Amino acid sequence: MNNKKLMIITIVVVVIAVAAMIILNKKIDQADQENAKGAHPVIDNQPTMGEEDAPVSIVEFGDYKCPGCKTWSEKVLPKLEKDYINTGKAKLSYINVLFHGEESVRAALASESVFKQDPENFWAFHEALFAAQPATEQHDEQWVTTEKLLEIAKETAPNVDLDQLEKDIDEQTTAAEVSIDEQLVQKHNIESTPSVIIDGVLVKDPFDYKAIANLIEKGLK
Repeated sequence: MNNKKLMIITIVVVVIAVAAMIILNKKIDQADQENAKGAHPVIDNQPTMGEEDAPVSIVEFGDYKCPGCKTWSEKVLPKLEKDYINTGKAKLSYINVLFHGEESVRAALASESVFKQDPENFWAFHEALFAAQPATEQHDEQWVTTEKLLEIAKETAPNVDLDQLEKDIDEQTTAAEVSIDEQLVQKHNIESTPSVIIDGVLVKDPFDYKAIANLIEKGLK
């Protein structure tokens, strides 16, 4: 009987100890996240959603060929827009990453051209380009063609000169702008997409909306 009681007490102690370690680790992770502040990316001349003087700056490093970026654009961004961007509390800038090769470059060249020609409709083009991304199992198929980019621009950005867009893509006349993005990727040691930086802090999990909201709220205090 005494052995049984001892076993029960031991199990309870172990469970309490494990629970305490989990809670402690979560607090340590949160503290690490909050203290990992570095230099915030320069967002001059980058497409930015929200009020220019919004107190919190969010930067997404993304790749139009990245399935995770598509998911982030569809699942996380709408929440950010509703809770923080549309309310003037935060702004969001987008920086191109070229992790998926030739198609990533082509999409980035096109996005820079659209932003230059029709900044008011850039985000409609941006969202439509992610929406055009095939299902994950077809991800490796080539789909970012000049024809597809022109089609999306025609539907979403009416002020774009399609001939100029085609030239910008095929002759890479917006390569200087894409190069600036690539330099920012290198400077901030971006290793995966999407990567999200909020006021200089790299979010560990860009899909953890609670962590994102906590960082924004901290920036608003």
